[in-house]
Amino acid sequence: MTTSTAAAALELPAAETVQASLRQKITEGFLLPGSRLLDQPLAEEYGVSRNTVRDALRLLTTDGLVVSVRNAGSSVRILSVADIHDIYTARRLIETGAVAQSSTASDELLSELDRAASLSERYVGAGDWNKVGTSSLAFHQCIVKLVRSERVDGFFNNLAAQLRLAFAVMPDESAFQVSWVGRDRDIADLILSGRRDEATTQLIDYLNESEAQIIDGVRAATRARLKPENPERTS
Repeated sequence: MTTSTAAAALELPAAETVQASLRQKITEGFLLPGSRLLDQPLAEEYGVSRNTVRDALRLLTTDGLVVSVRNAGSSVRILSVADIHDIYTARRLIETGAVAQSSTASDELLSELDRAASLSERYVGAGDWNKVGTSSLAFHQCIVKLVRSERVDGFFNNLAAQLRLAFAVMPDESAFQVSWVGRDRDIADLILSGRRDEATTQLIDYLNESEAQIIDGVRAATRARLKPENPERTS
């Protein structure tokens, strides 16, 4: 959990603190789709009751990050093609709207956007692909922050965690992530120079291509899960 997330969590009720921490672990790629979420180990990890953990998991279910099945317990959600399309529909509306309003953003928010794009580039240089994915999401969260709405930020932060679950299905994360970092930089530079129409055009192309690649990845992963381990030979 980041320092800012931890500080905010201290002000939340226990269940929401656990919810925020687990959401952050999903966003940072430490909890993958299908991961089991067991009451007792989580209660021990967070120093809370099992009922508190169950409340947190119910909140995460409402967030679209966890699924619970009777007699099987809770696990991190595995996204469908319909989920991916819905996520990207929301992204296009929110992120392009944020770019359109970027002329009123503070210098501090614009500097944060610039730093986020640079951070992704540094992680590529270090070959830390998990952090590349996390920092790329942080860059897009910075775009959304230009709107200056806590409600929009909160909604998009949850969307970012769902998006990280989508990244997890890609068979080669390094190949997937490296293709976007330079484009993040280009979009940042266009926003910072006030070229909002060009930034919007590049952002829409970016999101359309990203959606198509992830949908292909989700379909491939679904076929792999459903394929019999020892299919009978047919004549």
